[in-house]
Amino acid sequence: MKRLCRATMLVMLLAGCGSMNTSEGGPAEIHGTAISAFKPGSEQTRFGALEFLGGLELSSSNALLGALSAIRFRPDERHFISVLDTGHWLTGAIERDEDGRLKGITDARIMPMIDRFGETDAGKGAMDAEGLALRGNHVLVSYEQNHRVDAYPDPGFETSPPDGSIPILIPRRQLRANRSLEALMIAPQSSPLAGAAVIVAERSLDDQGNMLAAILDGPLKGRFTVRHDDDFDASDGVFLPDGDLLLLERRFDLAHGIGVRIRRIAGGDIKPGAVVDGNVIFQAGSNLQIDNMEGLDAFRAADGTIHLIMVSDDNHSILQRSLMLEFRLRDENLVSQK
Repeated sequence: MKRLCRATMLVMLLAGCGSMNTSEGGPAEIHGTAISAFKPGSEQTRFGALEFLGGLELSSSNALLGALSAIRFRPDERHFISVLDTGHWLTGAIERDEDGRLKGITDARIMPMIDRFGETDAGKGAMDAEGLALRGNHVLVSYEQNHRVDAYPDPGFETSPPDGSIPILIPRRQLRANRSLEALMIAPQSSPLAGAAVIVAERSLDDQGNMLAAILDGPLKGRFTVRHDDDFDASDGVFLPDGDLLLLERRFDLAHGIGVRIRRIAGGDIKPGAVVDGNVIFQAGSNLQIDNMEGLDAFRAADGTIHLIMVSDDNHSILQRSLMLEFRLRDENLVSQK
């Protein structure tokens, strides 16, 4: 009975604990508690193709902190932009200790997103921000419920309405209200996709049960699908410099509890009409330091290796956590079996 009650509670939490619609915003002091072990009580650092480098559990007296849906780092690999599914921007910079591990967040600001009509606090249904990408002089944001991809000027996105929108190509009638445009990524300019924006739906499926997806622009513009299995749903993704896509997926059910995994999808497979799949290079369950993992970004560190940073959506619940976890991509050909 206790197990069933706890599982039922988690289902309710992951479904969301209600919207937090407010137009207030400004500086936010964020406290980061260090996470030194990904597996509590263990010195293990390798998990599939990833090496755990450290993490933070984030908290703040500012009630707006939480509900992190996506994160993207600036070229300096320190400053970042994030979106909250309550319709807010979170910007800041990560700080590191003398060993290079995540230590905290500084210069944080939480600001309300402005819609195309110049309004804020339009309600979660209109401003349910889920995906985020940086391209040129724009910040692109994908939204659920009112399905769209809006383009905000960069710099100036925090105080401006979008100055454009990119057609999503997927018929809106095929998109589920709260399971749609979750992942938004930009392919490398040097890849066959030539810098195109790519979207993958969370759990809006075609007749074969695959996740709907699209290449929104560029020479290969068109729709494709992503194989959906093991009850994992897309939550974010990032392209590697070689053009491969790392797709972050999460799962929650009564049999398995909370889970997260990353699939590596060959960039050359992504084209109109394709059904793409990839090897699972990382998978973690509730026995490890995870929560409702929703955001993923990657950058090449000073030592030449690829670092990944994941963030979680706490649904503004006291029973969930806002996490920032950092990993190094190791043995790129290593496959973690499903």
